[in-house]
Amino acid sequence: MLKVFRKVRQQLLIEKKFSNYLIYAIGEIFLVVIGILIALAIDNANDNRIKREKEQVYLKGLKEEFEISKIKLQELIGYNKDSYEAAIEIMNIMDSDKKPSEEKLSQLFITAFAYDIFFNPNNSLLNEMINSGSLKDISNDSLRIQLTNWISFIDDIANQEKMLGEERTNTVNVFRDEGYSIRTLLDNTGMSEKLGIQPNKNPASNLAVLESVAFENNILLFIITSQATETSHYNPLLMSLNSILENITNEIKE
Repeated sequence: MLKVFRKVRQQLLIEKKFSNYLIYAIGEIFLVVIGILIALAIDNANDNRIKREKEQVYLKGLKEEFEISKIKLQELIGYNKDSYEAAIEIMNIMDSDKKPSEEKLSQLFITAFAYDIFFNPNNSLLNEMINSGSLKDISNDSLRIQLTNWISFIDDIANQEKMLGEERTNTVNVFRDEGYSIRTLLDNTGMSEKLGIQPNKNPASNLAVLESVAFENNILLFIITSQATETSHYNPLLMSLNSILENITNEIKE
């Protein structure tokens, strides 16, 4: 098409038909501009297609990560609940006239205080996206903000879990420092055998710890911190996680 315009333009120039020449010259320029705009539109369309395909890959990966994190968090909420409920049962026993068996007290103590509780979400892809600047490829503004805030939520949870761990350690330390037997706890719960330790033939009794005010004080602080961890941290985090998963799912194109 441009070759035709050039030939006509040259012929008009030879024939000194300048007004017609100008029209054809403008037409030629117009075609060039249209061609450039079409090329740019095609390039932009290709770029947008590549970005959307990349976004879909990220979204599917993030969905898988957050689904695994949700399972972990739900399990952790259950473990934390078991822990503080066992501590509450010890408190109730301390207020009761009827004392438990050594085996019962040992089982409650192990359930309440033996295991640290911490949330370890799957954030590999999200961290990679943040570090590489790829989070900008998420087109949904609300989802992008949620993903950014998620990391700060995790840091907040870690700080709360640290406080909870300290209260757990304080309670165990009181039990140990006042001269009660860790060995008896292990023997009565079968943990000694798992460690390759033979049960003590003359086990010490731990029932007197139920009269310890220091032990009671630490259990109370542990229960308060455990329940605060659930209500003020884990439950809101689970709500945020569910909202993120819902937004991710809505953005995935099947």
